[in-house]
Amino acid sequence: MIIHPTRVHGAFLIEPSIFGDDRGSFTEVYQLRALAERGWHGTFVRSALSHNNQRGTLRGLHFQRAPHSEAKLVICIRGAVYDVMADVRPDSPTFGQWDGFELTPENRRALFLPEGVAHGYLTLCDESTVHYHLSAYYAPQHGDGVRWDDPTLAIQWPLAPSILSEQDKRWGALTR
Repeated sequence: MIIHPTRVHGAFLIEPSIFGDDRGSFTEVYQLRALAERGWHGTFVRSALSHNNQRGTLRGLHFQRAPHSEAKLVICIRGAVYDVMADVRPDSPTFGQWDGFELTPENRRALFLPEGVAHGYLTLCDESTVHYHLSAYYAPQHGDGVRWDDPTLAIQWPLAPSILSEQDKRWGALTR
């Protein structure tokens, strides 16, 4: 696997190793050792799927505040999404920066986001499913978010979202 740094400190785009033969293929998405070599020493404690019915569905930008901050490993297993990370960590050297990547089952890329980085995605087609590995248990009282259209971040989404939750419409602007 090849692990590429992103514009967000401590976050990585993972290009997996794919081994194929006439039976099909085997894809290694991540190795804990490879992330440890790059400074992350956590572990994943839960796994989740997020299914989206329609193109243009936007989820995010979400994160959990300390002491329940969570790292995420994200991969698209159906459809296609434009996946975005935004650095909302006040003491980070890349605070206020974002990066985005198209994730599909065909490209098999994964994103690793360290604790304290906000995450969101926009579906690029109908029937898209995202698989998450998470390093912390869900703590709703520590859940937080930043507006998807925050002018400070100025994220360049590939299309205008058509479906957002009421909560995602209400998130505030990025602050230190």
